[in-house]
Amino acid sequence: FPLLFVGGLVTSTGSGLAVPDWPTTFGYNMFLYPWSGMVGGIFYEHSHRLLGAFVGFLTMILTGWLWLQESRPWLRWLGCVALGAVILQGVLGGLRVVLLRETLAIIHACLAQAFFGLVASIALFTSPGWQLTPHLRPTAAGRRLWRLCLVTTALIYAQIIVGAVLRHTGLRLDAHVLLAIAVSLHVLLVVAHVRRQYGDHAPFVRPALLLAGLLGLQLALGLGAYLVKFTAAGYTLDAALRLWVTTAHLVMGALVFV
Repeated sequence: FPLLFVGGLVTSTGSGLAVPDWPTTFGYNMFLYPWSGMVGGIFYEHSHRLLGAFVGFLTMILTGWLWLQESRPWLRWLGCVALGAVILQGVLGGLRVVLLRETLAIIHACLAQAFFGLVASIALFTSPGWQLTPHLRPTAAGRRLWRLCLVTTALIYAQIIVGAVLRHTGLRLDAHVLLAIAVSLHVLLVVAHVRRQYGDHAPFVRPALLLAGLLGLQLALGLGAYLVKFTAAGYTLDAALRLWVTTAHLVMGALVFV
């Protein structure tokens, strides 16, 4: 999650190309670049690289741990998918610098959110609560809720893709707004369905209400991001405020997705 935030700061500050080479940093080994050179945009970009490398290292440990300790084959392979995704993410980030392609920056942003969702899923699947819960054949109401949540998740990820396009190109604000409306309606449907079918059953009600709360915050941040990025009044505000609002909007979207 901090890596997503720092990545958002790189984009918000326009620091994506502050370091012109990769995998080196101004000719240095990435891990040996002097701290005295970490100034301005270099600070954001190089911090992003170091934190990304650390997350990659943690993912290697996670994958190895799953293969050594996990009895469910599908979950061991899911760890391999996570490892492949984080390697691909690092390569995409580097190629974006070398090839100067905005499309790679958009793909890099979208894969970051997908990887975050994947690792969060692995955390859920390995949690004591998940393993102790009997996984029974779903009821008709359960299947309806599953389909509704699947569509809602797909819409949220589509919104992430359009949001990445908007952040990096300034285009498709109309699609972003329309998808925000669609996501909001589907989240309300999920909450209504859970409350109607499951009453006060905490394992369903709590995450549904949490999702609704996160959506409310995200809509408020989205309005703030629009004001600071696309209106004349927004450009009169403090630069730090504009930076934090747009970056918070990005990471809140990741929490809604998860």
